[in-house]
Amino acid sequence: MKLIFKALAKLNKVIMPSMKNKDLLTLSKVDKLIIGYRYYITKKSLE
Repeated sequence: MKLIFKALAKLNKVIMPSMKNKDLLTLSKVDKLIIGYRYYITKKSLE
């Protein structure tokens, strides 16, 4: 299962946009959803 999350984390890094320079208070709901998804996948891949 961990291998799947590691593969998803690498895929996210390549495909999804980076949000590191954006203000979290001004993001749209879709951008917040993307950040939450990336956080969840990264957290699971590191466990």
